[in-house]
Amino acid sequence: MIRRKTELNKTEAELFGGPGLLHADILLSKDEFFGKGRLFNHCLLHPGEAIGTHPHKGEFEVYYILKGEGLYNDNGQEKTVHAGDLTICSSGESHGMKNNGSQDLEFMALILFV
Repeated sequence: MIRRKTELNKTEAELFGGPGLLHADILLSKDEFFGKGRLFNHCLLHPGEAIGTHPHKGEFEVYYILKGEGLYNDNGQEKTVHAGDLTICSSGESHGMKNNGSQDLEFMALILFV
């Protein structure tokens, strides 16, 4: 199967009180995980936009940074991330992401169940 970019579902949402919106292409639907996960998205935050800090329980989430720069909240500690960095939020932990740069922040997000 090949799913063309023009066929992808898109979403925009304010997440967990972060300013602005997260813009995302939905790469897999929940049904396509066969009970092993719930999210695989290509994400974009414009400058100043953010995903508010939130916890994960019974699942973990990874972000793979493709372009730009952001401020990643890793259990209350803020750390700068750049293209090529991978963040991991394990079950029982919390995280968030803010685009504090001057260009769009582009990343992949994946949530799998533990």
